[in-house]
Amino acid sequence: MAEDMNSDREQDMDSESRVALSVVVPVLDEEESIGLLYSGLDKALSALGQHYEIIFVDDGSQDGSFDILESLHAGDRKHVRVIQFRRNFGKTAALTAGFRQARGDSVITMDADLQDDPAEIPELLKGLDGDFDLVVAWRHNRQDSLSKRLPSKIANTAVSLLTGVKLHDLNCGFKAYRREVVQDLKLYGELHRFIPVLAHWQGYRVTEEKVTHRPRQYGQSKYGVERLGRSFLDFGMVLFLTYFLKRPMHLFGTLGALLFLIGFAIGLYLTGLWLLGEGIGWRPLLFFGILAMIVGVQMGSIGLLGEMIRNFAYDPEEEYSIRRLLS
Repeated sequence: MAEDMNSDREQDMDSESRVALSVVVPVLDEEESIGLLYSGLDKALSALGQHYEIIFVDDGSQDGSFDILESLHAGDRKHVRVIQFRRNFGKTAALTAGFRQARGDSVITMDADLQDDPAEIPELLKGLDGDFDLVVAWRHNRQDSLSKRLPSKIANTAVSLLTGVKLHDLNCGFKAYRREVVQDLKLYGELHRFIPVLAHWQGYRVTEEKVTHRPRQYGQSKYGVERLGRSFLDFGMVLFLTYFLKRPMHLFGTLGALLFLIGFAIGLYLTGLWLLGEGIGWRPLLFFGILAMIVGVQMGSIGLLGEMIRNFAYDPEEEYSIRRLLS
């Protein structure tokens, strides 16, 4: 009898802890937006009739963001959870921490700046009810400046052509995931920009859904022109991890063969000159060819092998440090 009562109690606890939907929201200095975002999320998620949780990740905010989050948690402990970082670790780390805490069968990610409309969440979830594992929001009427839209357009086009992931808005933070997708993702650095590519590489089915995009009401964008260079380097790393991580000889072998042929051609040319009686020992071409091959192969190999080791030795807890966890 006691065993039956314990079993029933455990089943009740499991049903209470089971969450259908988790919403992960990275926060960085958004004190004016957080309350309005929570109200919008509470309204949209309550209408779904499912058990949900909202996980705010305070990524080292310097304003009053955490105080507001703490108040929201105190007023709604059933739905609101808060992670506070010790300092700013970046959006990738914030998403990783949120994913590790999320209990939902489905996971939504969105920014805290009010440009993403919580009312669009049901539309994103419809894609998960079908044949897809990841639904990316497409801000088809994006309310941002040209200085943000133009580089994004160029990047989206380049990524689509090189990876085969045909999306209009690859870097949009508003996404819906099946739980297994976020469990499989290995994110570090600034790889959050390429989540659809990484998920596609893992074999997950990715699609997109048009959503409305609202102008920023408060504060300033946290992303500037300086991120373009980092994005280019990260994209090169993603291409390597996607196509060559498990078959590095396809890259190193091709590069090595190309360099060998160039070096061999230079050697034949200089040998011909030497046979004709010309001195080649101090020709700049000889030193340039040798130096370029040595430095190029060494630098490329060190960088790419470093990424291979980094991927296999991945530990998400190294990407951030949590000061407080309100759950």
